[in-house]
Amino acid sequence: MQVPDRERAEQIAALFKGFDDPTRIHILSLLIGGERCVGEIADAMALSQSAVSHQLRILKAMRLVRFRREGKNLLYSLADDHVLCILKTGMDYISK
Repeated sequence: MQVPDRERAEQIAALFKGFDDPTRIHILSLLIGGERCVGEIADAMALSQSAVSHQLRILKAMRLVRFRREGKNLLYSLADDHVLCILKTGMDYISK
């Protein structure tokens, strides 16, 4: 593996900031099972929809989740398999 240049190191650090909050980890973990709307996530976590929406905005900005509109609802999912891999790697690492 190459040593990243400054710009790449900053991008990697920014990526991991998306994982630096337990609420965001919980949301990402819920999305492993597939798409969910804000209300479903809020109910599963016993949080307000406003709090969940705030965290989802951060996750979208970090490109860790994506969404699609279905009628009035926005359905969120993991951005891609890389996010799943990072979550699984983190779980494996702390389970040692």
